[in-house]
Amino acid sequence: MNPPVDKGAARMQAQTQTYEQAALSLPQRVLRNSAMQDWAILGYFCIISVCVLVGKGPHWIESIRNLSIDISTFVVTLVFVRGEIFKSDGWLSGLAYRLGIFFPAFMSYFQLRWILPAVTQRSLDADIFAFDMRVFHYEPAVAWDHWVSPSTVEWFAFFYALYFLVVGLHIVPWLLFGKDSTLFRSFSAGVFIVFLTAHITYMIVPGYGPYHHLAFQHELTGGRFWNMVVDAVHKDGALKDIFPSLHTAAPSFLLFFSIANRRTVPFKYTWPPLAFVVSQIVIATMFLRWHYLVDIVAGLLLALVAVPLGSKVARWEAARRERLGLQTIFGVAPLHFCRKKLSFLGNR
Repeated sequence: MNPPVDKGAARMQAQTQTYEQAALSLPQRVLRNSAMQDWAILGYFCIISVCVLVGKGPHWIESIRNLSIDISTFVVTLVFVRGEIFKSDGWLSGLAYRLGIFFPAFMSYFQLRWILPAVTQRSLDADIFAFDMRVFHYEPAVAWDHWVSPSTVEWFAFFYALYFLVVGLHIVPWLLFGKDSTLFRSFSAGVFIVFLTAHITYMIVPGYGPYHHLAFQHELTGGRFWNMVVDAVHKDGALKDIFPSLHTAAPSFLLFFSIANRRTVPFKYTWPPLAFVVSQIVIATMFLRWHYLVDIVAGLLLALVAVPLGSKVARWEAARRERLGLQTIFGVAPLHFCRKKLSFLGNR
């Protein structure tokens, strides 16, 4: 039986913490209120910036300019939200924080097209392929070459193209409607673990993929979806972003997270069809010759680690903020007045 709670003492403690918070300077409030994911994102941008400055390869000026915009956007967001210039219990604070941390981090992926060459000119395709043959004695892109036809290429190109839709359908509703709940915090921490880790690892293990390094008997040809995928990769892709496979890690994390929370709506309904779609996306990364087998293994391991680690980080952060009487991490949902229709986004 739980001991009775002294509501008066709790109220007095909360008021004391509020007074202490108000007495702090703006920098002190920013430092005190910042969450672990805030520090992780800032550290991520600092690591990439240092690597670009040290590397000074092609496009390093464009890379520094883009990173400066990303960092400025992120820091300004922290100042206004964590510094409580915006009211912490208002929708504007929630909107600013959600957009101000997610967009710089995720948009930096499209900047890797310039960042990776600026960091290093190396390509480890030969080493990665040799590792696959030495450890797995198998390379899917090579072994599946005899299955290549316009119809199979188009099938897997369709699912490969669904990657951004699948990721967007899982992230955007949280940003717009999600309550600052344990579920949201766990999801957010896991997402950042996957994406930030992958982006940094690309600089350590750069490579183009089997399509660039290996020779094949059958050429990849398809229809609308294949042409769309090729056009998107060559125009907007990072090109040397193969280890780990983010096309594997991100959808797999969404699947593993959905399975872990399958008793919760909507995951109890979405995880079976999501499992099929994710399986096709993962196979597509190898069939379309973008990734080696070890890239897929690394992506799956990253996704598997991100689910329990994100949950552990979220619980630790919640306990710390409650103990110190800090503002919530995500604040009020920007479209909180619509949340009753999407109550599953904040029921825990």
